[in-house]
Amino acid sequence: MRHTHLFTKTRKNAPKDEVAKNAQLLIRAGYIHKEMAGVYSYLPLGLRVLRNIEAIIRDEMNRIGGQEIIMTALQDKTIWERTDRWDDSKVDIWFKTIFKSGGETGLAITHEEPLTRIMSSFISSYRDLPCMVYQFQTKFRNEMRAKSGIMRGKEFLMKDLYSFAQSPDEHEAQYQAVREAYVRIFDRLGIGAITYPTFASGGIFAPFSEEFQTISDAGEDLIYVHEEKKIAVNKEVLDPDNLAKLGLKRDDLVEKKAIEVGNIFHLGTKFSEPLGLLYRDESGVTRPVVMGSYGIGPSRVMGVLAEVLSDEKGLCWPRKISPYPVHLIAITGGNDLVHKEAERLYELIRESGIDPLYDDRDVRAGEKFADSDLLGIPLRIVVSEKTMAAGGVEAIDRKTGSSTLIPESGIIEYLHEA
Repeated sequence: MRHTHLFTKTRKNAPKDEVAKNAQLLIRAGYIHKEMAGVYSYLPLGLRVLRNIEAIIRDEMNRIGGQEIIMTALQDKTIWERTDRWDDSKVDIWFKTIFKSGGETGLAITHEEPLTRIMSSFISSYRDLPCMVYQFQTKFRNEMRAKSGIMRGKEFLMKDLYSFAQSPDEHEAQYQAVREAYVRIFDRLGIGAITYPTFASGGIFAPFSEEFQTISDAGEDLIYVHEEKKIAVNKEVLDPDNLAKLGLKRDDLVEKKAIEVGNIFHLGTKFSEPLGLLYRDESGVTRPVVMGSYGIGPSRVMGVLAEVLSDEKGLCWPRKISPYPVHLIAITGGNDLVHKEAERLYELIRESGIDPLYDDRDVRAGEKFADSDLLGIPLRIVVSEKTMAAGGVEAIDRKTGSSTLIPESGIIEYLHEA
């Protein structure tokens, strides 16, 4: 991609009503566009980041045997009434509307009910279990608090996986497989060192649910971290009885602010019983399926990465998340030879299988470097009269600012190893 072909532009200021750091940076860098409070569009660079996050999550869900589908956003009122989650006095974040042909529908807040009904068409015997199904799908929640940028939206992308098992023991094996996959996901996203599995309330089938919380001053939650065990406890369940159940001592825990980036729930038979998701065991006895629910919001993760990995100059993406792995910058100063060398190098990099963003604009060097810092691509390759005289290019690490002269003969090898 050439900058001159990219329709988005950087800007010095974010909208005055945008208070979240993540959205301010992403808007200024041209990754997202704010439509209204809590609602954002993803522009070309932002969509590439979102898809890269999604790819890592998908890879880990497939690795543990998840099967991907996509369900509808429009929801059948009747199945939500059967689980007592349609009434606004019970769940107050619905967006609801009326069909012209009559009848009421809602935009999905989550998908336990519709997937349970789908699975009742395909699960009838113990031979059909266990299994796990997931999707990437837009969710809609009528949030009152929409002041955290893309970390808390009214419309957002969610990966939700659901597990189906014969027994509590079989479910527990699935639960632990997903838990381990989540740890790998956050490691691959570049925030594993500051993300903690966190015991929280909300468990239906067990004493606790678990959240994955990333340490950040922008966090809305207070968690209490056990650094040695690499686990934490949410403030909402921090009491002597729960600490005793978890084998933790209050004096060993450190209070920190954090952002929830994922959650995993034991559901038991809360949804399978009212919605008729039953199976026959080996003895022919009919039993309800034991379920679990597991969520990660790719759009929220993108906001968290922008919050915790940025600096005073702008964004700072990990290589596997960045919209492009390399930012090629030509500093021509009107020198046609530099321009031709930058064009040659751009084509050479593309032919080697690496997709660079090429700043081919006719603007000052300072503007190019400032934009590069804001965009946050992890590796900058600079072509100029100075680098050509030295027989190579300058490679600059966005995170550390360290600079290396790479000889012309070693550029492609360097980029593949970076």
